[in-house]
Parts: sequence; structure tokens; C-alpha cells
Amino acid sequence: MSLKHSYLAAALAAAALASPALADHILPAIEKGTIAVRLEPVATGMSAPLYGISPPGDTNRLFVLEQNGLVRVLQNGSLLPDSALDLRSRVAPPMNPANANDERGLLGMAFHPGFNNPASPGYRTLYTYTSEPTAGNPLTFPVPHEPTQPGELNNYVNVVSEYKMTTPTSNVIDPASRRVVFTIGKNAGNHNGGTVAFGPDGYLYLATGDGGNANDRGMAHVEPTGNAQVITGNNVLGKMLRFDPLHPTLTSGSADEVSANGQYRIPADNPFRDAGQVREIYAYGLRNPYRFAFDRANGQLILADVGQNNIEEIDRIVRGGNYGWAIKEGDFVFNRSDGTIGARRPGDPGLMDPIRGTQGTLEYDHGDGISITGGFVYRGTDIPELFGKYVFGDLAIRGGGGQPRVDGRLFYADLEDGTIHEFLLPQFPNDQLPNSLTVHGFGEDGFGELYAMVTNTPPNGTGGIIYKFALVPEPTGLAFAGLGLGLLLLRRSHR
Repeated sequence: MSLKHSYLAAALAAAALASPALADHILPAIEKGTIAVRLEPVATGMSAPLYGISPPGDTNRLFVLEQNGLVRVLQNGSLLPDSALDLRSRVAPPMNPANANDERGLLGMAFHPGFNNPASPGYRTLYTYTSEPTAGNPLTFPVPHEPTQPGELNNYVNVVSEYKMTTPTSNVIDPASRRVVFTIGKNAGNHNGGTVAFGPDGYLYLATGDGGNANDRGMAHVEPTGNAQVITGNNVLGKMLRFDPLHPTLTSGSADEVSANGQYRIPADNPFRDAGQVREIYAYGLRNPYRFAFDRANGQLILADVGQNNIEEIDRIVRGGNYGWAIKEGDFVFNRSDGTIGARRPGDPGLMDPIRGTQGTLEYDHGDGISITGGFVYRGTDIPELFGKYVFGDLAIRGGGGQPRVDGRLFYADLEDGTIHEFLLPQFPNDQLPNSLTVHGFGEDGFGELYAMVTNTPPNGTGGIIYKFALVPEPTGLAFAGLGLGLLLLRRSHR
């Protein structure tokens, strides 16, 4: 056994004597794992970084989104001083940049698979997902509502937009090239989903929230089921959508039908094609799927769905799947009238449960966090122990309900055995992120290496940090002997 692994084993033994969990648990508490990582800060002083992705085949640049509307570029590990795209004037209304809990803004970005190919209609093309004012944006999918609901319901829109770059190697996105693909009307400010990503099939996937508020009910929610269970009537909330975002004139030979607004195509093999059904839907029954990612090794779509009062979950999305919200929260029965959960009931016919393995199910309760932040399946080479694990986090262990949210956590999950563990972070006291940092997102570069994006200030602040996951250096015998005992006494399995 290496010295590093001897150190980790001793740390775990000490953790067994540590203090109990912070809150009562419905599910078993998440324990410290055996994988230690070092978080190397590669960018600081940012606002609220929340997502990072590289153009196809690009191993030098990581394009990073800041919630306030800036697209930044990490090039060869250094943050460039200028932004690649400035959308602050678009997303500032209605986002409140002084509110650290506002869920709107610049949320997602994806490069077309043909971005580097001059023969592709997607050459130099990328897509963004933003929250913007209703005025000036054509409304494609109005908010659903009951006939008795009065007043204007479309308070703002979530927008899928297309942009171009002058060359694939440019670090500037042309703001004048913007084309609106479609918009989704929203009433409540929360539950916007946020990820757009191209699948291995070449189509763009977008995960949307259920419309906001709570219990999938109230203004801009339909009865008797809530939005997430409805696949008719132009209702795209609480769904995974799948479409070809290129303008149909560029794909004239395609068998996919042209959308009603004439701006994109709908795949012919999307699952819901009966009369009245929304043909853009690929899967449904989601609450607030803020982050998902395709495993670059096998193409599986892994999604983290934010729970309500009790359960956070990780799902494997498949064509036509119903993921249960708001019938269930995780694999527990959910009561829409009061937001409580009942019996744990996995395997209900017609519903997809969180990923289940040989030892457990990938879900946890609010004793371990309040809002899951999805990440990526690790396929890099820097941290061999982590290969094939799903790396994710939770926004905060404390806060919500109008209170500041603090103390984010970093986890990894085994997709085969269904277990979740918290990373060991030996550079920080108690393996805990410092300075009340919250976990807002993750990035994956062209090598498959991962980045955690954290902040402790609102989107107009300067507390944002991008950390790169790195291997913990082997400790020397002297360092281990002199410092090991003191560090072990500080370790504990839960904060």
C-alpha cells in the first residue's frame, strides 16, 4: 500500500470517531470516500462561474459561462482578460444580480459537432441558453395555465439562441450573428433547468424545469398533475427536449420535420408523435434538471435533478422515459398538496427511478445538501482512481428559504454500485471548501479533465473561483509523520 493510501486509510479510521450528521436523515448519510483530490485554482475574482465546455477537438481552451452574461475563455490554463461574448444587457432584466439565489441569467452553451468542419452547416456555430425579457423575443412556447388563472403569465422567457464565430480558433463570438431558435415563457423565476448539449446522435438536448414555485402547482401550472407529467398542449416544462437547432434551410435533405416557428427541425424518431403531443419531448417527469452531461466514453446521458424538500437524485435519461415528478421525489411517493414525501416505492410501473446499482440508489436527502449540482463522468487521465465516476456537488449544506446558502460540497458517485461518497480535500481543514463557497457548476475540457465552479458572492460579485481537479501529491515520510496526526484529528465524516 502506498504512503498516500496509508494516509487515507488512517483518515477514514479517524472519521469514524467524528461528530454525527448535521440533520436527521431519511436516507443513509453520505460518507467520506477514499478518493482525495487537490483543487487547483485556475481563475479567481470571477462573478458566478457555472459551466465550462470546450469546442470539439479543442484541448487548449475552455469556454466558461458567468451567470451575469459573460462568456470567458480559459486558454492553456489562464483566464483571458476579455470576454468572448457579453450578454449582460440581455440577461440583466429580469435577473437580479444582487440576489445570490436568482436562478436566471446565462445558463448554458454548446458547440455544434461540426464547429471545426468547413463542410458542415454547423461550421463556426454555437448555441446559448439564457433568461431574457419577454419584450423583443418571439414567444414560441407560452407558459401553460388553467383557464381560471388571470393576468399576464409570461414574465420572461428562456431562450435558445444561435451564434457564430469568425473562425473556429477565434476567441470572439459575434453578437450580431444571433438567431433565436425558440423561446419558452416563464412565470416564476426559479426552475429554469440550464444545460444545452449535443448528444452523440448530433441533436441538441435541452433540460427544462417544471415552471417553478413549489409542488409543480399554482400559477402557470396545470392540473391535476402539474406540468412535468403533461406531454400535450405545447407544454415543454419539466422535460428533456431534443431537436436539430440549425435553420431548416441548411438541412434541406433531412427527413426531420420543420418546427412550427420554422427555425429548427424535430427528429423523426422522437418518442411522442401522437396527435396533440409535443414532438420535441425526448423524456419527461423532471423537476429542475439544472445540469446533465453525456458520458464521452459510452454516450449515456446522466442528469442531476434538483429535489424539493427532501430528495436529490441522479438519473440515466432514456428515450421516452418518465422520471416521476411530481408523482415521486426520488423513489419516494410525493404529495403535491403539502410537499411531503411518503413511502419509498421503487419500481413503480411506467416510472423511471434514480440510477440503482448493486449497493444502493443514487439519491440523497437534505441532511447532506439542499440542491444537487450535476457534473460529468470523469474520463480524464490525471486522476486514475476517479475514472468512470460521476463527479458532482451540492450547492450548499445550509441555507434557502430566503437565507444565504453556504458551504457547498463535492461528491463522486459510482454508476455501477449506486453509491455516493464525498471527496477528501486534504488541502482544506475538515476536507471542506473554505469561505462558505457554494458549488454552482462544473466544466469538462478537451482532455476530459474536470473543473469545479464555486462562488460566495452574487452574480455581480467577485467571489467566483474555478478549481481544476488534480491528483494529490504523494506526501513525504517526514511530512506524514509531522503533520499526519494533527490532520487526522481534524477529519470527520460530516460537517
